[in-house]
Amino acid sequence: MTGYATARRRGAARSLAGVLAAVAALVVALLAAQPALAAVPGPDDAAAAEGMTLTLTGGEGAGIATVVQVFILMTALALLPSLLMMVTGFTRIIIVLGFIRNAMGTPTMPPNQVLIGIAVFLTAFVMYPTFQQVNSMALQPMMDGEITQEQALENAQGPIREFMFAQTRTEDLALFVRLADMERPETRADVPTMVLIPAFMVSELKTAFEIGFLIFVPFLIIDIVVASTLMSMGMIMLPPVMISLPFKVLLFVLVDGWSLAIESLVRGFQM
Repeated sequence: MTGYATARRRGAARSLAGVLAAVAALVVALLAAQPALAAVPGPDDAAAAEGMTLTLTGGEGAGIATVVQVFILMTALALLPSLLMMVTGFTRIIIVLGFIRNAMGTPTMPPNQVLIGIAVFLTAFVMYPTFQQVNSMALQPMMDGEITQEQALENAQGPIREFMFAQTRTEDLALFVRLADMERPETRADVPTMVLIPAFMVSELKTAFEIGFLIFVPFLIIDIVVASTLMSMGMIMLPPVMISLPFKVLLFVLVDGWSLAIESLVRGFQM
């Protein structure tokens, strides 16, 4: 069965690679054939020209620039969710929720989709004041034509940087300042965003693991008590996890664990 499953996975991988190669070849062929197709008139060009006129300015260089711009835009859209995760509280929230699930001894319950959904909506709840500031300072003025896109991008960085500074440890920020081999910043405005983001991410990881340790302690005590009791009764062959799991779930329900965990997470982001 293992060999059959491996063969199926390899076959699926080869099929996927073939499809991607075919799509890439098709895109390259279309881009290469575009000038030739534009240069050769078709039989219906004269009739179509009477009802429609198309003018391209800028020559071949403008067409290439447009293709590059579209490619950059598609790449940015693909990376946008990851970028939003890097500058919001999503990392801390999803790690803490994962620690809760593992500490209870239920690695598949709640499912990953449920945890990610909770983390996304908690992130939106925590980041709502920051998003409001971005909307009022950058998005709405840009849509009204009061500022340019460059000014909107600069204005949007302010509230997000303020949120990240409030959650970033000083030692983590100093670490990345040293790694960047730059002079010590005098104010927060002197700290580049490319230095602030990794420092914020490391601080979020540290905070999440500290919370995870505190979550593990009570469940670990239950496991130790159950294992010691089973050994004293001579039930060595009985897995302690089978006995401790109902008690851990019962404890988590009795103390209203989800409300306590979510409240602690949200209050930890208050600035």
